[in-house]
Amino acid sequence: MTRPRIRVAAYVIRNRAVPEVLVSDHIGMPEAGTQVPAGGVKSGEELEEGVLREVAEATGLLTAAVVRQIAVESKPHPDTGQPRRTTFFFLQASAETCDAWKHHVKGDGEDTGLTFACRFLPLPLEQPLADGQDAWLGHIDSRWTTVTVDSQ
Repeated sequence: MTRPRIRVAAYVIRNRAVPEVLVSDHIGMPEAGTQVPAGGVKSGEELEEGVLREVAEATGLLTAAVVRQIAVESKPHPDTGQPRRTTFFFLQASAETCDAWKHHVKGDGEDTGLTFACRFLPLPLEQPLADGQDAWLGHIDSRWTTVTVDSQ
């Protein structure tokens, strides 16, 4: 049996008149869809360390703070079918954080060289995120559950 890849994902929330969540799109790869910061945990890395590193690497945001763990999801990768376990975290960003920016990933990780268009979207989301990444937003605040045509 193949061991699951251990991953983390971040709901980075900016509290304004309407709360917002940080998302990004791969520039040049629209098929990847809109996502929250997420990625693999390094060997020996604690989950909270991993989620902060992933947010910094994927978005350039260095000031987010972990509030709490939300959920653990075990499901296969949508493209490869390989097993993976993702721990979702609730993080907070300052209300003064920029509305939108582009971030070019540097370093030696799997996203090195990619550019992400980062922005905050109001909650609840009007459209689901790629790979169902919005599934756990309602566990932070029930009003943030993404309403889809199927769930109405």
